[in-house]
Amino acid sequence: MIDYLQVHHVDFLLERLRFTKKAHKKDRVYQFWQEGVHAELILNESMMREKLVYIHENPVKRGYVERAEHWRYFSAQNYELKRGLIEIDEW
Repeated sequence: MIDYLQVHHVDFLLERLRFTKKAHKKDRVYQFWQEGVHAELILNESMMREKLVYIHENPVKRGYVERAEHWRYFSAQNYELKRGLIEIDEW
């Protein structure tokens, strides 16, 4: 994702990711993932869909957008039959 943002000169978002990086993290320039995030095994398609809905609803819950597909950098746009900024393999 960082490479994509750099190639497409999405400087405002890169600057935000640089800002959110923890000062003690000396091995990176940007902080893409939230601290404390741990991988979770996806066991089936139903669980995958559940996690996808959860992820898509995060900006809505935070009040950033009214609908998940309005969040510009999310795959929710792809699932609403609109072309998102990044191609994805849909479930």
